[in-house]
This record gives sequence, structure tokens and C-alpha cells, in this order.
Amino acid sequence: MDVITDDLHYLELTELAACIRARKISPLEATRAQLDRIAALDGELGSYVQVMADAAMAQAEAAHAEIASGRYRGPLHGVPIAVKDLFWIRNVPTAAGTIVHGNFRPDQDATVVRRLNEAGAVVLGKLQLTEGAYSDHHPSVTPPKNPWNPDYWPGISSSGSAAATAAGLCYGSLASDTGGSIRWPCAANGLTGLKPSWGRVSRHGVFELAATLDHVGVIARSATDAGAMLGVIAGRDRADPTAVLAPVPDYLVAAEQDVRGLRIGFDAKWSSDGVDVATQQVVGEAIEAMHALGADVVDVRFPDVKQAVADWVPNCAVEAAVAHDATYPARKDDYGPVFAAVIEAGRALSALDYQRVLLRRLELRGRVASLFETIDLLLIPVHPFPPLTLAMIRTLGEQPDLIARLQEYTCPFNMTGHPTITLPGGFSATGMPIAFQLVAANLDEATLVRAGAAFQRVTSWHRRHPSLSAWRQH
Repeated sequence: MDVITDDLHYLELTELAACIRARKISPLEATRAQLDRIAALDGELGSYVQVMADAAMAQAEAAHAEIASGRYRGPLHGVPIAVKDLFWIRNVPTAAGTIVHGNFRPDQDATVVRRLNEAGAVVLGKLQLTEGAYSDHHPSVTPPKNPWNPDYWPGISSSGSAAATAAGLCYGSLASDTGGSIRWPCAANGLTGLKPSWGRVSRHGVFELAATLDHVGVIARSATDAGAMLGVIAGRDRADPTAVLAPVPDYLVAAEQDVRGLRIGFDAKWSSDGVDVATQQVVGEAIEAMHALGADVVDVRFPDVKQAVADWVPNCAVEAAVAHDATYPARKDDYGPVFAAVIEAGRALSALDYQRVLLRRLELRGRVASLFETIDLLLIPVHPFPPLTLAMIRTLGEQPDLIARLQEYTCPFNMTGHPTITLPGGFSATGMPIAFQLVAANLDEATLVRAGAAFQRVTSWHRRHPSLSAWRQH
């Protein structure tokens, strides 16, 4: 690339952190380089809602001074990252992809943003997302483009977070996942995404889509990077009583461990029925790699997820209606048609039907928890096909079966709250990334980081990056 060398912009977060700590590069240099790259590329990519250049340079200057004086806060100190535009930053517009909240300026930081600041991270700006973090952008918003190929879907609501990270416009990003919104963008953009257990990360100061389904997590270039970021933002929070009280492990220590003896469950039927050949190959090669690394592959049968996939929609709709009760229907005209229809559906669902959804959800959670008494990890696809073209995505409203297939391997783990990590594992015939997932027992993100890092030590899929010079000529 002729803007600034990709060698710098495509470093992993922890690689840049090591350079900063060793004073081979300063936070000021790294931040200025990122801002220059954003200015050069993001006009076409559209990943940022707002670039906070002055604030970022001030944070970089403070980090530079602290590190020069011998005070090093940890692996995010002086590292430029960005956050999805549903996380509050004090006095910075936070619209959550909506028009209705377009003028909202919070009077405090989200807990996760405050923790980034305390870790000395440099926040470059706010990243684009779908309306209310649901499935479609507001008609007035131009969606981000996939840096691998602008004709392909960049993923769902965290697409801005993924596009920026994949294009070298930040070293990692905060994101959220209610039904697949970390995993789909990571799969489409060749990235590593960590959706923690529900409650592992505070949701205080984060716009809700569906409170009991929303997971705050990270998008990064490697499992080690994801662990470094999660270690900073996770943990109990008095401002969010639903944040779990369990201690936060040292994920960077976990990333150095091997996987010998880990039991990796694999449901061969579930991972192949209706799954295209290229995706099956990626999943199969991932299983082989884990076995070669010393893990034990265990044949399992995962509970049928068809009902859970069907139940996710009304569950999300009711909670979205609650989250937007102050502005919908009072400001109905400010909502896009897709999100408005979801809220309407939530408002119309009967209490009896909603309770049935909740009871089925509890049953699924129990069945999955029982499975993890016999295995340490579960390996599955992210979705049953490579990234879809934008032309195909535009037809989803007419293809409910295709939507259900897209959700089959993601939204069940929002319903149960179990943590997952998404890892790049190959490419399609059209040159688009294909990923797979590992799922762990509740609160066992450390094993996800451990296994993900071990896989990435013997593979290089996560080190492949889009050719933006070719993309710009598309």
C-alpha cells in the first residue's frame, strides 16, 4: 500500500504493545499513522462514524510521557483502538446507529470505555453499526464496506468494528453480539472475535438491543490480542448488577499454554448437514490441527437448535421493545422499517407466548451446560457457507429459511450465554475468508484464548490481510 506501510498497520495489538514498551515506536507515532490511514482510506470504507483525532493524540501524548517516565500500565498502553458507536463516551455523540438518538451526548463513559482509559489505550473514534445493533442500517446511513471485496457483506451490526480492524484502521475494537454480531463480521473479514459469557463484561453505558442476549466483546487480529483486550474490560461492576462477580483470569498466561489433553467436542452431523464443501473443509482442517496439537476429539451430539433459532426472534423483539419504549412509538417516524417491524412484533407478542420462549431457553441452557461436563470445547462453523454477497443479503427478507441457516451456529449461544471465539480458518474459491468457532463452558474464556492462540501458532490464516490497493480499484 502506498499510504503508509502495512507492516505497521497490520501488526497484532500485542506486537505493537511490545514495540511501544521497548520504545521502538511511540504511541504518538502509532496514533498519528493510524489517523493518517483513516483519513486516506475510510472515506471509501465507511467504518467510522466519528474520528476523535484531537482526543486520541492527547491520549497518545499522555501515554508517551508515562511510558518514558517508566510507568507502563499494560498491553493496551498507548495502543490505538476504536469502539462501536453504542458505547458511551462522555460528551461524544453516541447514536447506536439510530436517528432517534442522533443528538445524545452521554455525561459519563461506559464502564468498558473507562477501563480502556485506565489501561492507557488510545481511542481513535466511534465505529458504524446497524440501527439499534439489529440487522439492518437505518436508511439514512451508508453501511461500511468489506475491505476484502466491496461486493460482499461485511457482517451484521459490528461490521464497522470488523472493517476497521481488518483494514488496519485500528489494532482492535470493542463490539457487541446479540445473535452473531461479533462472529459474522469476524468471519466475513478474516478476524478473531471473542464473545464472552453473558455478564463477564459490564453493559453499563451500552445501548441495549436485547438486555439478556447482549454480550459485550472484542474484535481483534489474534486470540492473544482478544485476550489482552478482554482482560482489561472484563469484571464485576457496581454500575451493572448483572456483571458476574467471578475473578477475571490472566488471559495472556492462558494464551501461552498448549492444548494437550483438552477435550474438543465435535458433532459431525450438525457441522455438515446443509454446510457447503468449503466450510466443511475449514472445520475439518481445524479439527485435524487441534488433534495434532494434542487435543482429544470427542464425538458429541449437540441439542437440536431449530426451536432456539426460532425463539431468538421473539425473545429479541420483546427486549428491543422494552429498550426503546421511551421513543417508540412516540418517535416512530425516526425509525427505519426493519427495526420498527421488530419492535412492533415485540410489543404484539403475548405474555404467554413470551413465557414459553423463556422456559424453552432455560431448558436449552441446561442441556448445553450438561454437555460441557463431558468436554472442554465445542468446535463448530460460524455459518454454513462462506461470506454472502450484498446481492444475496438484499434477498434475505424473502428467504426466512436462509436467515435461520445464518443464525444456526450463533444465536443459540446468545440464548444460553456461553462464550465463543471465532477464528479464521481458510478462504473460499472467491478469495473471501471462512472461519470456525470454539465454544466453552460458562465463564471459561481462558480456555478459548488458550486454544485459539495454540491454533494460531501453527497456522497463518489470521495473518492474511485484504489488499486494499486492489480493493480501491474494484
